[in-house]
Amino acid sequence: MPNHSQTNADLLARSLSAVWHPCSQMKHYESFPLVPIARGQGAWLYDYDGKRYLDAVSSWWVNLFGHGNPRINAALRDQLDTLEHVMLAGFTHEPVVQLSERLRGLAPAGLGHCFYGSDGAAAIEIALKMSAHYWRNTGKPGKAQFISLKNSYHGETLGALSVTDVALFRDAYGALIRQQATVPSPDWRNAAAGESAEAYALRCAATLEQHLQQHHAQLAAFIVEPLVQGAAGMAMYHPVYLRRARQLCDEYGVHLIADEIAVGMGRTGTLFACEQANITPDFLCLSKGITGGYLPLSVVMTTDKIYQAFYANETARGFLHSHSYTGNPLACRAALATLDIFAQDGVLAANRTKAAYLNGIARTLSDHHAVRDWRSTGMVWAFEVDSPHRDFAQRCFALALQNELLLRPIGNTIYFMPPYIISDEEMDLLVNRTLQIVDQLS
Repeated sequence: MPNHSQTNADLLARSLSAVWHPCSQMKHYESFPLVPIARGQGAWLYDYDGKRYLDAVSSWWVNLFGHGNPRINAALRDQLDTLEHVMLAGFTHEPVVQLSERLRGLAPAGLGHCFYGSDGAAAIEIALKMSAHYWRNTGKPGKAQFISLKNSYHGETLGALSVTDVALFRDAYGALIRQQATVPSPDWRNAAAGESAEAYALRCAATLEQHLQQHHAQLAAFIVEPLVQGAAGMAMYHPVYLRRARQLCDEYGVHLIADEIAVGMGRTGTLFACEQANITPDFLCLSKGITGGYLPLSVVMTTDKIYQAFYANETARGFLHSHSYTGNPLACRAALATLDIFAQDGVLAANRTKAAYLNGIARTLSDHHAVRDWRSTGMVWAFEVDSPHRDFAQRCFALALQNELLLRPIGNTIYFMPPYIISDEEMDLLVNRTLQIVDQLS
């Protein structure tokens, strides 16, 4: 039961003694305290002392339609009275069937089979294993390696880390994983002077082609974050890269895995980022926003061709992977409610209006002398700040909290990924107070 008399200090002390927090050096919390959250409503989070914070990062990119969304709440209450969970091995239930059918109708053509996991890293593990197992089942067991983009991030479990190009993780856990190759990122910030984003993307695709020419006999799949590489500092690129990658993967017999865990569910302006390149990947990985930020759920969608390679009498030819909470009815019901909101509220069109509004009011920020590479894709905005502070990210985070904002910079990159229900007034506040923070830090 919630303790309404509790204070920030009370919960902070209890958390530090019992909870090991993720992506954290726990000792830092001695001088930079955690932020205890009591409740959420709409685009706002509230602590136990009544202070509010605009959730400008959607609580790690998951909360699409606001905290305490009444429609998702109602769907979960209804499902609680029916079925909370049943294992999906040997059983099925209405929410998982409905969700699979809905996703099949919405996803790029040909993605007709859904395999469920619990989180984004699990989806990546599923896709990697399924790709390599497909090649084994079709008589090419030597195709068991993968490639990814430079600075890619696909999760922190061991399989996902093998295709993640983040030095911090690679240095800490490199001895435990089989390192995979990377190819240059089409991040347009790396383009030569006068070179367009499209031209640079095609130049990077030419390097991909060279790698595929040399190594396709050993390669199972190429995995990519479509349009936006999140942990790389919101690196954005032209969709022509995806179109060319699809052509090359077809030509050289390599699977294409689209990691849309962060960029799917409308975040880039279309329901799925791959739509902007008009391609169908061999595997589409979804998580984060699929339940509106309510419950852990992930799904890997794939084609009938891949499905049929596992369809046999022998158990060893079946896909050998499971999670206890695979296709959990409550999580599936939250996802169905999320899809209902997309369908009933014209969310994608509304997001285009919101994006245009924020881009319009942000000119004072994008034109600031310390701001570099202002960029946006759909409901994602990012920019770098020239600052003398080596601990820029921590200072920015602290100043943002003082200004009623939740920002979580990546190095010197500030980004916005707000809930889709953010209002004009809240966008005004976000931009104006971020401008004040940039002034202080530059």
